[in-house]
Formats: sequence, structure tokens, C-alpha cells
Amino acid sequence: MTDALLVETPTTDATWWRQAAVYQIYPRSFADANGDGIGDIPGILSRVDYLADLGIDAVWLSPFYPSALADGGYDVADYRNVDPRLGTLEDFDAMVAALHTRGIKVVVDIVPNHTSDLHEWFQEALAAGRGSAARDRYIFREGRGENGEEPPTDWESVFGGPAWERVEDGQWYFHNFAVEQPDLNWDNPEVHEDFLKTLRFWSDRGVDGFRIDVAHMLTKDLTDPLPSRAELERLPQDGKHPLIDRDDVHEIYAEWRKVFNEYQPPRTAVAEAWVKTPERRARYASAEGLGQAFNFDLLIADFDATQFRTVITENLAQSKLSGSSTTWVLSNHDVTRHATRYGLPPLNGSLVKQGTEWVEAGGPEEGIDRAQGLRRAHAATLLMLGLPGSSYLYQGEELGLHEVAEIAPEQRQDPGFFRGSEYDRLGRDGCRVPLPWTADGESFGFGAGGAHLPQPAWFAAHAAEVEAADPASTLSLYRQALRLRHRLQSEEELEWIETGRPDVLRFARPNGWQIVTNFGAEPFDLGADAEGVVLSNLEITGGALPGDATAWIAPAGLVD
Repeated sequence: MTDALLVETPTTDATWWRQAAVYQIYPRSFADANGDGIGDIPGILSRVDYLADLGIDAVWLSPFYPSALADGGYDVADYRNVDPRLGTLEDFDAMVAALHTRGIKVVVDIVPNHTSDLHEWFQEALAAGRGSAARDRYIFREGRGENGEEPPTDWESVFGGPAWERVEDGQWYFHNFAVEQPDLNWDNPEVHEDFLKTLRFWSDRGVDGFRIDVAHMLTKDLTDPLPSRAELERLPQDGKHPLIDRDDVHEIYAEWRKVFNEYQPPRTAVAEAWVKTPERRARYASAEGLGQAFNFDLLIADFDATQFRTVITENLAQSKLSGSSTTWVLSNHDVTRHATRYGLPPLNGSLVKQGTEWVEAGGPEEGIDRAQGLRRAHAATLLMLGLPGSSYLYQGEELGLHEVAEIAPEQRQDPGFFRGSEYDRLGRDGCRVPLPWTADGESFGFGAGGAHLPQPAWFAAHAAEVEAADPASTLSLYRQALRLRHRLQSEEELEWIETGRPDVLRFARPNGWQIVTNFGAEPFDLGADAEGVVLSNLEITGGALPGDATAWIAPAGLVD
């Protein structure tokens, strides 16, 4: 492999996001600077050189705001501050400055669908009572029954259990997620103004962009009579659904876009929008709105050539129509790590059926082929990083981490686990376990003491210091790929090259680079192109690409 391949394609600051490699940090599990077992902002600051060496273009920080952690920080008590357990605003400013010095952009999470029940607005609403302006910022309703003792509807929350909670004076409030996360009323002008203030607050501190949590659920139509749960589930999600992906939500994002464009370069945004069709998702990615939306299709695809090609083709076509660039993601804080998914029988989500029982992804040991999972994760990641558009990486995947299944019920934190949620019956703690930085120490270098979630003994072999010293490690592979990726990127297009095999995908970028992925078991003959391979996750012998492998082929004449 050589570094003398291509001159990097220049991009302006205003378009940095279109083909960026973005690294998601879950702050409470990244690095702990003060030894209290919880990751913090100074911990991130201590690892900025690691991030720079990785070769990413931006970091995305999951919530670091004051929170009771009823939902991993997505229950926000104060949108314009840092949780004291994680640091101060001054710490945040220092982190942003250090990342910017190293050419790394900063994206932060915004959670606009709901607040924490500890937010000053909600506490004011509880004290103010029926009919108050404070309650109008949220969704309060009278109950059914002779004395209002029954909830307004039989709807269930995403995390399981009723979606309505009764307060002391008898009214009920709506919470689509945990009971500690009351939904905001986006018909209220105060809600609009406060979030515009929040966007400006962080933009003024140097934040380059925003990831919008559940961007498709803000606006609601709760006109009486309200449908039953069964009726609600049968309603089409066509822009008029009472709760999900309503057309009027885009009026909010048009307001936000005006704020983003006040800055130079304009601030970016990406929507987390789990919607029914690529066409519906494209509306969130419009230039008049957020500008980009997550494409989660690869998260639910098996390691299968046909599925990958369909996902790639459809999303590139849709992004071209919207004028945005697509996004690619294989792991994040809400799903089972892809090294584990690919080592299990085909599945969607973090559960796998064994006989008549649902068991944890990542265990029991006889249910997973860890080596196969890691090989396939490497191959899928190299394919993803070769695609036009932006790639989102989740902390720890660069170390080849599997899902951690060895978490006792009393140690778990995710509300989905405790409430028996159909969303994810085992919870999401397995992908949120603190990272290993060293092969020894009480928390493998995460901090001076223990960690807030238990780390398994096998983390030692995946510690960052161990992998940094091993040229054959997952970390070394990611560093090589991200370094070369800047040279591979060109126009946001690709051309499929037929391989004669349904289990092998091959495509070319406009500048001549080619990506080949063998999803099958039999080797694939690369012929003379084997001489141009500059990166692969498995050794190529006799000019053949093994199964579960991806190769990057540089244009002729660009290899030393």
C-alpha cells in the first residue's frame, strides 16, 4: 500500500458534510477524566489526538446536557448547559477549540420532541395547574372515565407501558418515550422560540452542526376524538398521521434553516427520521430544511449483496433528487454492533431467535461466530467508506468491539429493558459499555476507577493501545481506510460493474477508484486488477479476493 496516490479533492467549508466521515461519541462511555466512572468532556479532550490519528472529519456528540439519565441523556433538563458530572461550558469550549485545531468539526445532539420531567418548564407546568400557559408548552389532557381516572387513550410508549401519565391534580401528560420524557407541544410559539435560542447558543460556541433526535415526531394532531391504539397503528404515515412524520413538521425546520444560514459557513443538520419511504425521508434532507437525513437501511440489512446493492442504489437516487448527500451507518448507540449482527444468523435488531427463545445478541457463545462477524464487519465498513456520501462511525467499532451481552439485569440502565419494550426488549446497554483504552486497569484505561457499565475481560485484547501497536488490527484498518478515503472521494456518483456473480458487488467512482466486496464463500478472481489493490481486510493470494472481504483498487498508474 502507498500514500502517494491522489491529490485530495478540495471542498469548501460549506460543503464539508457532504462526504464527511463522522465519529459518534457517546460521552458517558468514551473517556473518564475524573475517575467517577462516567465519561466526560475533559475525557474527550484528553483523546483528541487519538481522534485526529483516526482520520475522521467530524465528531457527533450524543447528549452531554444536564440529565437524570432516565434515557441515557436523551431526557434533557437544560438544553444550554453541560451536565456537571461531565464538565462545564468552559470544558466544552476547550474541547471544541482542540478539535477545530486538528481540523475536526463538531456536531451536537438536539432533542426537540421532549424534555426531561426535571426541566424547569415541566416543573412550572406541574405547579401552575390546569389551563395555564406553562402547561400549554406540553401535551396535557383530561382523562376518561367518571372521574378522569383512565388515560385519554390506550396508546403505548415506545419504551413500553402507557403513553400517558397522571399528575397530582388529575390531568394526564403525553410521553412518547419514557415517563420522564414529557412531549413538547410544538403548536406553542414559546417552544419554537426557545429552540431557536438553543441553536444559536451552540452555534455561537463554535458548533458546526446538529443531529436532530426523532426529527419525524415533533408535530402532532390530537384533535378529538382520538383514535384507539389499534386504529392509530392502521393509519398510513402519509404526512397526516396524528403522531408520526407529519407534513407540518417541515415548517419547523424551515425556521431552523434560517438560523443555520445566519452563520458563515452555514451550520449543518442531519435528521434522525425513521420514516416509511426514501421519498418521505428526502423531505428532511431538503436545502430549505435540515439538509441531510440519516439513511438507516444498512442497519437492518443482512450481510447480503442483493440487499446492499438495493439499499445503495435507492438511496443514491433519492439523494440526487433531493440535492442532498446520503448517509451511511452500520452501528450507533441504539442498535447491536455490526460485528455481532454479522456473526449471528440473519436478523433485524438486537435479538435472535434460537428455537423458541429470544436471546441476547452477542450471546450465548454457541449462537455467534465472532470471527465471521468481525470479518464481515470489516468488509462492510470498507464498502461503506468507499461510497459517495457521508459515513457515520460509532465509537468502539474501530476497535472491532462486539456487543456486550454479559450485563446482569441489576446493572442495566436502558429504560427499554425495564419496561419490556417491543422496541428493544434487551435494551441498548450492550453497545454503550465504556471503551477500553489500555489492556489493564480497573476499567481498561477508561478512567482511574471503575466504569458505569461492566466491561468484559475480553476487552483487554481490543484496547486502543494494543490495537495501535498491531498493523493487522481493526484500528489499523480503520486508520488506513480513513486516510485513503479522502483521496478516493470525488463526485457523489458510482457506476456498478457486473461481476457475473450475485454474491460479489463491484463499483467504480468517477475518478477511477474501484471497490469490490465478496459477500460469498468462494474467492473472486480480480485478475490483473489485483496489482492495483491498495487496501483489503483479508489477504489476497493468487489474485483472488476471499469471501467476507472488500478490496479498494486504485486507478492505473497511481500505485508506486
